[in-house]
Amino acid sequence: MSTAVEPHNRIETVALADFTFTRRAWVDATPAEVYRLVSDVSSISRWSPNASEVAFDEGAGPVAGAWFSGHNRRDGKEWITRSQVVRAEPGSAFVFVVGGAENGIVEWSWTFQARGRGSVVEQSWRLLRLDPVLPSTRAELTALRDYMADSAEATLTSLAEWVTSNPRQ
Repeated sequence: MSTAVEPHNRIETVALADFTFTRRAWVDATPAEVYRLVSDVSSISRWSPNASEVAFDEGAGPVAGAWFSGHNRRDGKEWITRSQVVRAEPGSAFVFVVGGAENGIVEWSWTFQARGRGSVVEQSWRLLRLDPVLPSTRAELTALRDYMADSAEATLTSLAEWVTSNPRQ
């Protein structure tokens, strides 16, 4: 008898490495300029099709340990997330964990590398652990990962277009 879990059944075990992705785009700005834009989390709604009303907690900013909240939407549902910055290196990387560093669910990372007169910007998503707020089947979890990959692609495209239309903002 096989012990494999069918894709439509509840997830019993999962290889977290299967639930990650990285997308990249060239942006016509230096790594320092793109970092400044991305680490200002209140600006994410300019580019993201899913996030809005994102703001650091009062008195906080883009430094490791800082917390922020954001309003998210997907498939007609809306919710608020709490995230914690875990890496903030100007011109290099901006990384945060949804749910916080100690008990987070998903890690989002942005990295920046100089390329010509601009930068290659990478946005990555990595599932850290299963949680009741996530889909309960492998197929649904795969669909979530794919949806978020499409969202990251749209965000990067919008960011690159915005930078071109708003040079040196």
